[in-house]
Amino acid sequence: MRDNRRPRVIFAVLIAIAVTLVVIDLRDSSTGNDEGGIRGFANRFFGPVESAFSTIVSPVRDVISSVGSWGSKDQRISDLEAENARLRGELSTTDFDRSRLAEWDKLLRLAGIGQYRIVPAKVIAVGPAQGFAWTVTLDAGSRDGVKADQAVVTGDGLVGRVLAVGPSTSTVLLVVDATSTVGGRAESSLQIGFVSGLGKPNELSFQLRDPFANIKAGDRLVTFGVKGGVYPAGIPIGTVTSVKGTPGQTLFASVDPFVEPTALDLVGVVLIASRTDPRDSVLPPRPTPSTQPTPAGTASPPSTSQSPPSGAPSSSTPTPSKSGP
Repeated sequence: MRDNRRPRVIFAVLIAIAVTLVVIDLRDSSTGNDEGGIRGFANRFFGPVESAFSTIVSPVRDVISSVGSWGSKDQRISDLEAENARLRGELSTTDFDRSRLAEWDKLLRLAGIGQYRIVPAKVIAVGPAQGFAWTVTLDAGSRDGVKADQAVVTGDGLVGRVLAVGPSTSTVLLVVDATSTVGGRAESSLQIGFVSGLGKPNELSFQLRDPFANIKAGDRLVTFGVKGGVYPAGIPIGTVTSVKGTPGQTLFASVDPFVEPTALDLVGVVLIASRTDPRDSVLPPRPTPSTQPTPAGTASPPSTSQSPPSGAPSSSTPTPSKSGP
């Protein structure tokens, strides 16, 4: 017959040991000696093992936790990039709106001062058309009152003339095209001539009618205007940069146009011109030259004019002025 007493004896011994340990631990706790009792022994024995185990396991736990959050971090980065793109888009749109508003204000100023009745339009295409090299297409046509041979302007000045018209679009020949010619007049000397395109975006040619004309770099040109002609009077064209030729024969002036043909956006088609010549009133005010103060301690340059001796007659020779016949 099998002996069942051995398991019972072992079980009883284990219970006795457990009770003994509990009693000893309670006694140590009541005396405040945790470190010297069974609990202290357990802490001293298992503490280093637990610390070493934590050192090994902690990096692994961090990696596992990080891997678990990769998806949320990628989503957060994606959200931040999308938000950044949206804010940049809003900033770009705001800058564009400010630029468009500034162009609109200048266009209204030009039309108001010059008494031009205009219809606003946007440039929707740029490129050669109908055998001409420098043309643009507008989003305004015959439905808007646009007709062929009407002047087109921006707030800065002359763009060109309407070449062809459709119901909702129109083609404009730019003033810089090599086939374009406009009657022009100098601001200060009132000399007239013909402004021609050279096929370049930043240069026009002004041929003066008077070979003895008094014109110089810095003079500004406006449209001369002819009754029944294409271009109303007074529209700014550009600034003279240099004058070439021989007086008495033919004089040509190079002109920097006010309007940049490669950066056109908002324009106005002149439907009705002013009944009176606005003269130079549409030209923008000239910039005021800044006066540089003389640094302290620096003597002013001596005057080159000399007064005649006392009692001596003064001699003054007037400078003859050139004028055309």
